Amino acid sequence: MANQMTEMLKGTLEGIVLAILEARPAYGYEITAQLRDEGFADLAEGTVYALLVRIEQRGFVDVEKVPSEKGPPRKVYSLNAAGRAQLDDFWATWAFLAGRIEHLRAAHADRTGTGTGTTSTDSGTTHRTTDRTEGDD
Repeated sequence: MANQMTEMLKGTLEGIVLAILEARPAYGYEITAQLRDEGFADLAEGTVYALLVRIEQRGFVDVEKVPSEKGPPRKVYSLNAAGRAQLDDFWATWAFLAGRIEHLRAAHADRTGTGTGTTSTDSGTTHRTTDRTEGDD
């Protein structure tokens, strides 16, 4: 499952980082720490820095060098208008894909008779569900 998680994360990490930057400007280590706090414990710091270089090159963020108490100045990234548009596109794509995947998952549950799965709410909370019909007892 770890390999599958890694592959799925590759396709969504840009949108996740843009969403973090929508909340507030941050530097690379802060972004990595927040991702780890959100449950992405195995995420390599270098992965985030490489992504930040890409989104900077694509013009999705503004960068300000801020003096650091320890070492060289830090690059603080903030989402700009192009980044907000990219994030809006990400959320629209995510909603479409999540809906299609949920539809396929439900069809799979119906075919296999498992009737058990998870659903997510808009708040991001995941709930266990059980589909029961009369006579399941």
